[in-house]
Amino acid sequence: MLKQWINLTFVFCAFVSTTSQADNYTKTQYPIVLVHGMAMYDDILGISGWYSIPRELRSGGAEVYVVQVSALNSTELRGEQLARQVETILASSGAEKVNLIGHSHGSPTSRYLAAIYPQYVASVTSVGGVNWGSPVADKIAADLAEGTDGARQMLAVMQKWGDIINQLTDNPLPQDYIEEINALTTEKALAFNQIYPEGMPTEYCGEGEQVGESGIYYFSWAGSKPVTHLADMLDWGLMLSARMIDEPNDGLVAACSAHLGTVIRDDFRMNHMDLVDQLFGLHSRRDTDPAVVYRQHANRLKLIGL
Repeated sequence: MLKQWINLTFVFCAFVSTTSQADNYTKTQYPIVLVHGMAMYDDILGISGWYSIPRELRSGGAEVYVVQVSALNSTELRGEQLARQVETILASSGAEKVNLIGHSHGSPTSRYLAAIYPQYVASVTSVGGVNWGSPVADKIAADLAEGTDGARQMLAVMQKWGDIINQLTDNPLPQDYIEEINALTTEKALAFNQIYPEGMPTEYCGEGEQVGESGIYYFSWAGSKPVTHLADMLDWGLMLSARMIDEPNDGLVAACSAHLGTVIRDDFRMNHMDLVDQLFGLHSRRDTDPAVVYRQHANRLKLIGL
C-alpha cells in the first residue's frame, strides 16, 4: 500500500512539474509586442490580425501586446507611433524593455524603434520582413509614378481600405498608400539600411550579428511558398505577385530579403499571410503550424533571458 502511494505521489508530482513547465513555456522576461505590416491591423470585430498567435503565446505565460500603427505610411512615421505605444506598455506593465516581433513592414518599423529608442528594446524579430525591399513594391511604385489606370484604381482601393481600418479599429491614424509603397521599394529599403544597419547582414542572403552594439538581439524567419492551401483565397493573389520575384519568396517578399540577425529558417512552407496565421489559420499541413513557430521562438527568447 505504501509503495502504491509513493508511486502515485511520484506520478502526480511529475504531472504537476510537466504542467508547470508547459504553462511557462513562452513566459519571457520582457513583454512581446507584435507589430503588423502593410494594410494590417491589431484587431477587427474581435479577430486579431495575427489570428491565433497572441492567444497561443499567452497560453504559455507570455505577456503579449498587439499594437496598431498606420496600416499605410512611411517606416519612420510608423516607428514613432510604435514608440508612443511601447512607452505606454512599459509604463503600464512595469517592464524595462520589450521583445518586438514585426511582420513584413513591421520589421523595419521595429528596427527603427530599436535604433532610435534602444533603451526600450530587448530583441527584434523579423517575420517575412521587407528588409531589402521587394520587387513587388518596385513594380507598384513604377506604375504609380507613370499614373497607369491600374495604379490609380489600386490607390483608390487601398486608401479606402486604410479608412475602413481606421473606422473598425476606432483609431484614426494617417494613411498614405504612396508613402507605404515607397518605403518598401528596394531603393528606399537600402537607403534605410544605411541609416539603421544594426542586425542587417553585410551581404544579401547572409546573416547579421545576433547581438548588436546596443545589446539588442536580432532574429528572423521567412516563408518560401506562395501557395499553400487551395481554400485560402489570399493564396491566389500571392501566386500572381510571386511571379514578380525571381527567387524563392512568400508571394510578396523574397526569403533572402527577410534576413535579419540570426536566421532561424527562410524556407518554411508558408506564404506571406501564413506567417501571421491568416487567412483564419488556413496553411499547409506539410510544415510547422505558424503559431507553434512563435511559441518556439518565445521559448528561445526566454532561455536566453529575454
